[in-house]
Amino acid sequence: MSRYRALPYRILLTAVLLTAGVGCSSGDGAEAPAPQARAEAEAAPAPAPGSPFWVDPESDAARQMKIWQAQGRTSDAQVLRRIAERPVATWPSGDNPKPGIRKAVEGAAKEKRTALFVAYNIPHRDCGKYSAGGANGVDGYRAWYGMFAEAIGDAPAVVVLEPDAVAHMVDGCTTPDHHAERYQLLNEAVEHLKRLPNTKVYLDAGNPAWIPDPYTLIEPLRRAGIDKADGFALNVSNFQTDATVRAYGVKVSQALGGKHFVMDTSRNGVGPLPGDRDQAWCNPPGRSLGTPPSVSTGDRLVDAFLWIKRPGDSDGPCRGGPSAGTWWPEYALGLAKRARF
Repeated sequence: MSRYRALPYRILLTAVLLTAGVGCSSGDGAEAPAPQARAEAEAAPAPAPGSPFWVDPESDAARQMKIWQAQGRTSDAQVLRRIAERPVATWPSGDNPKPGIRKAVEGAAKEKRTALFVAYNIPHRDCGKYSAGGANGVDGYRAWYGMFAEAIGDAPAVVVLEPDAVAHMVDGCTTPDHHAERYQLLNEAVEHLKRLPNTKVYLDAGNPAWIPDPYTLIEPLRRAGIDKADGFALNVSNFQTDATVRAYGVKVSQALGGKHFVMDTSRNGVGPLPGDRDQAWCNPPGRSLGTPPSVSTGDRLVDAFLWIKRPGDSDGPCRGGPSAGTWWPEYALGLAKRARF
């Protein structure tokens, strides 16, 4: 990384992301599609322009397209391209994250693109709620982030580190007896991942609706290792608008001495569910895909718009949804249909 230290941060990020030379209505099946429309629907998803990140050709959205094509739901398959053709973060699961990471790294290398990951395995994850789980203790987590880093190696990568982990300490959901351990593990994970030559690390910082006062995040972020990270991530798996997130992020950045940040725009196209409703964050109806992934943000503090949450994955067993992280085709279709691009 020493060869980048003299460069301005925006150029530095671009250099890493461009290491490989990359520039920054339901059918019922009753009527057969025209030959041209059928050919377009059956073509493999192709990455949309404007993003240096890898698009998984075997994503849930891509597989769903094939299923719907076979069922005659050609129009729906076409709509789902809005998800299938755009880069979405890989969330490696289980005790061994290596297989999922290596698949993404190898796929990205073939296309000279950058892999995008979420590291989400902190002990006592999600306070035992819908996404409960995580590594089994300190040693288990150290082994896990070690495997995570080993699988990335020298490949260009961006890692969003531990959604909810800091914010849950701020809001009191994670009990105080786990705070010291969590801060220590987050520090270690940031430091370990930053040893990789071409990896950017963004520590998750929640969203404006969750922690309304951004300044309450500053000391916890510092204790979690933000000074060693490339920046922080906002709005992961949430629905706050770009303008709201950006304004919030600027305040956090200024308090952290100018740290940069990335924004999850995967499902915020029409903003959050109106009103103060119970579980407004969990599979809210009527939502839409947001700004497509890009490193062209028009803001020197915002390094990228990213689809960190996988559009179409359930938030949990609410509003008729499956378990958290499970692909929900009809919800994905609704997000795509309402997209404004």
